[in-house]
Amino acid sequence: MSVPAITTPDSAGATPRRLALSPSRAMDFKQCPLKYRLRAIDRIPEQPSRVAVRGTLVHAVLEALFGLPAAERDIAHAAELIPPAWTRVLESRPEAVDLIAEDELDIFLAEAYDLMQAYFHLEDPTAFDPQSLEAFIETELPDGTPLRGFVDRIDRAPTGELHVIDYKTGRSPAPDRETRALFQLKFYALVLMRTLGSAPAQLRLMYLADEQILTYEPDADELLRFERILSALWVAIDSAAKTGDFPPTKSWLCKYCEYKPLCPEFGGTPPPFPTPDQAVDALTSAQPAAVPTPDQAAELDL
Repeated sequence: MSVPAITTPDSAGATPRRLALSPSRAMDFKQCPLKYRLRAIDRIPEQPSRVAVRGTLVHAVLEALFGLPAAERDIAHAAELIPPAWTRVLESRPEAVDLIAEDELDIFLAEAYDLMQAYFHLEDPTAFDPQSLEAFIETELPDGTPLRGFVDRIDRAPTGELHVIDYKTGRSPAPDRETRALFQLKFYALVLMRTLGSAPAQLRLMYLADEQILTYEPDADELLRFERILSALWVAIDSAAKTGDFPPTKSWLCKYCEYKPLCPEFGGTPPPFPTPDQAVDALTSAQPAAVPTPDQAAELDL
């Protein structure tokens, strides 16, 4: 059983990719159809946050760390990787420079160092070599529902089983708010099961801010039930695209949403909806395109 290859070709001049469900986009539609529309169909950009950029930096450092020989994967070498990783982040996302004032840069980089220290408290990276880093995974369900996402790391256990690891630089959710986290893990497990023929044995979310790990061991029958949920979501999205009906759903999550100025629940007005044909074309067009790089995926929140 092989692991999906890491493919990051130059996407310059590539045609737009067909829309697909990712863990984030699927949860967007479940939580607020209007938010899904503004992100996925209208593609209205959101301003990056300091926290999100710090997360991008830490992910870049972790990827670089596993590029070192195992014996060199220690906190001292990780510290040396932070400044060049920050340079790469700025090259790929130049707008990030406006978020960090020059006199705050040392504090910002120290925060990244603290998160790397937390990572070393959770596992010993000298004890194994990952099979894949920043792996782009993609499949289509039997009914045509397209799924895609990026996995931070895939390991192969000595027994041959696959383990999937995803890093989170924030704090772990309270038990009553683990739904989104488990949704993401089930999503990855299903894509890999459909791609490889069997599900990974274990998936882990590593929360660095409070040094917690959320573990999920998938069951094939449970994943098939989850598959039906994703298929139903895609049918609902397709139906909404044909009618233009993406209603807002007010919840406690609204306080974090940048689209409030465009939301009727807060006195705003969404932009005119694309014609139904244009919206449906975005969902169904199967033109070939380059696989997005991890930086592009971060921007798209894949």
